Amino acid sequence: MNERPFVTVMIPMRNEAQSIGACLDSVLAQDYLAEGYEVLVVDGASTDDSVRVVEGYAQRTGRVRVLHNPQRIVPTALNTAIRAARGDIIMRVDGHTHLAPDYMRMGVEALQRTGADNVGGPMVAVGGGPFGDAVAQAMASRFGIGAYFHLATEDREVDTVYMGMYARTAFERIGLFDEELVRNQDDELNYRLRKLGGRIWLTMRMRSHYQNRQSLRTLARQFFQYGVWKIRVLQKHPRQMSARQFVPPLFVLALLVSALLAAWSRWAAVAFVAIGGAYAVALTAAALVTVRRHGGRHVPLVALAFATMHLSWGAGFLVGLLRFGHRWFADEPQPPRLRSGSVAAPELFGASAAE
Repeated sequence: MNERPFVTVMIPMRNEAQSIGACLDSVLAQDYLAEGYEVLVVDGASTDDSVRVVEGYAQRTGRVRVLHNPQRIVPTALNTAIRAARGDIIMRVDGHTHLAPDYMRMGVEALQRTGADNVGGPMVAVGGGPFGDAVAQAMASRFGIGAYFHLATEDREVDTVYMGMYARTAFERIGLFDEELVRNQDDELNYRLRKLGGRIWLTMRMRSHYQNRQSLRTLARQFFQYGVWKIRVLQKHPRQMSARQFVPPLFVLALLVSALLAAWSRWAAVAFVAIGGAYAVALTAAALVTVRRHGGRHVPLVALAFATMHLSWGAGFLVGLLRFGHRWFADEPQPPRLRSGSVAAPELFGASAAE
């Protein structure tokens, strides 16, 4: 890899007029050589002013391009950007994210230092309002989400990272994102990458902030979709799912079965109360510990955020079992491929990043 390789930043977008400007400001403020990267924003048929905002940046800077994604989902947006990318390194940024000024430079250095195929940093959630702040605290707790990038404290090799900065050769070797997966497409691709011998590295030096969901409805919808589409990842890669990820659907199933049988069986009613009571105790204890660790006064809201994440994910998983039940032993189509050969701008190689 060249000393200062050309980087493509890809940003999938749909109806993000309120946040995309701040995201682009942080991307364009990187201390990497200004001519050393390009920004591709892939719009999924937005119905607000998102495209107009991005086109304004394109006209003012000459470093931003708008691409179109009529399928409107994230994996097709990412693949559109990768196919159009000139970079030897391809970096994903989400429209609700704000990057530290040295994020890109730290990522490039991590790729070069470790020889990994994909690097990323910790996911630091930022709330907004009492419930949004509670969600941010819940997402930073092991009781809420177990993925290491939510809880990271040190550099290490991991199973997956937030967003991700990939060597282009990784896509040439394993293919692009699976365009069926409305959610969980990054987990699937990272699993495929590791399965084929690739390495993923998390570095604490890649600093960013993510604006999490700020309402009960949007949080529940987000985690419900994660649960639904986890079934398709499980069907494609049975070993991808860890044991802890089976806990929420089993918990939801136990609650449902015991509640339905409670009218006919006293033992079922006792089981429902016992399961629900034990969870309520664990929920309260986890919320107290989380609030004490992160500060704040909203223990009930943190508990509500935990419960929303767990129950929505578990319910989504069960719905996914029904929705995709006919796909368990079907032949799975392979993800789309990327032709080999870099198309990055060679005249930029060897230039130094701005300090």
